[in-house]
Amino acid sequence: MHRSVADSFSDFVEDENKDFTLKDGSRIAVVGGGPAGSFFAYFLLKMAQAIDLDIGVDIFEPRSFKYCGPAGCNHCGGVVSESLVQTLAAEGIVLPRGVVQRGVESYVVHMDVGDVSIESPVQERRIAALYRGNGPREGCDATLESFDGYLQDMVVGLGANIVPELITGAETRDKRPFLKYGDGKGGQYDLVAMAAGVNSNIINMLNDLTGDYQPPKTTRGYICEFHSTPEEILRILGRAVHVFLLDIPRFEFAAIIPKGPFVTVVMVGDDLDQELVHTFLNDPVVRRTFPTNETPCVCSCSPLINLGARKRPYGDRVVMVGDSGITRLYKDGIGAAFRTGKAAATSAIFHGVSAKDFEKHYWPTCKRIVNDNRVGKVMFATNTIMKNSRITRKAMLRMAQKEQLKKGARPHMSTLLWNMFTGSAPYVEMFRGTLRPGFIYNLLLSLGSALVPDRQHTRTEKKVA
Repeated sequence: MHRSVADSFSDFVEDENKDFTLKDGSRIAVVGGGPAGSFFAYFLLKMAQAIDLDIGVDIFEPRSFKYCGPAGCNHCGGVVSESLVQTLAAEGIVLPRGVVQRGVESYVVHMDVGDVSIESPVQERRIAALYRGNGPREGCDATLESFDGYLQDMVVGLGANIVPELITGAETRDKRPFLKYGDGKGGQYDLVAMAAGVNSNIINMLNDLTGDYQPPKTTRGYICEFHSTPEEILRILGRAVHVFLLDIPRFEFAAIIPKGPFVTVVMVGDDLDQELVHTFLNDPVVRRTFPTNETPCVCSCSPLINLGARKRPYGDRVVMVGDSGITRLYKDGIGAAFRTGKAAATSAIFHGVSAKDFEKHYWPTCKRIVNDNRVGKVMFATNTIMKNSRITRKAMLRMAQKEQLKKGARPHMSTLLWNMFTGSAPYVEMFRGTLRPGFIYNLLLSLGSALVPDRQHTRTEKKVA
């Protein structure tokens, strides 16, 4: 029986696809042992076990999350939204009590025109404040448990191998990635998952593997840890995250997050520097909420923040997950790490590890985040415009206050602010909420009332006169 040219070509294509399929004995390297790397390894090993596939997973992570301070730091504010807590639980990842430093019951929004406390619109109280590492400097005596360490221990239990080495080079040998590490050591892998984030120099080595990789666009954030007693922090801040929308040039927003004996201050803005940090910490609104002169700062850093990938985050036998590739704009980085890690693992196990496989089965998940971030940029630009006007600040405040005080009121502004701060909902969903007639109507009413001078303020002016 003679075979046609088409049949021979089909066999050739099938053989080529098989070469990009993980098989028994395949070796996978995960560079970075944070949430993105652990989530990827978790789903990779769980799915491999489900189809009786025997693979080896090495996770390269030079840090130990059992240490406090920079040795275990992962540059994160450390808030997990209630929707992600539920999603993790559904996947069998239940956060133990020791990992959650403080259950957050509300968000308090602070402006120069007043404050408003916003309860969860869905009456959920499982939003968690946590530490990615083992806490800041001087935190070694505290009973802190690392979120990243918990995830890492979980994947080790599934069979992953932790390699406490720093990657020093990456290249392609015999059409497969080869990673260099330690003192002249190295290893060849069938797949490399890059999960080291944008604060690692390792991502600059990826061009040798993909040929055209460009690191994501970034900006600077600011994180500072303050130390006190749990009782004092509870007295000052309660069980709430405090968010600040202030009319400060180059300032986007900031949050103060209570975590047991510590408080994390997170700032986001345009090219943050010490002058802007100083201006924020000494703003009267901040001072009346959290007197920093009475609480010492014990640890601080200025991490890079991913603003968007320049190239698609994959190549043949290489895939970028989490912050190394695609993440949500300003919010829910752990949630994005979860989604991209699971999608990349699914593609690798059930479809293949070529660039075409990742394009077909991994990129759609990334693309949804990219498209949502485009809407997010519009949302944050609008927020900047509104917070820079005293009239619109008053309107936002009054609208949220009315919703919180009136039983049965639809929490239009409250839901928007809650989701903007927690990252619980996609930006597209938030934007649609602003187009609802009820939101527009109540915002216009609040704008109208904001144009009328406060009676108390008017009486005060008359007394002064």
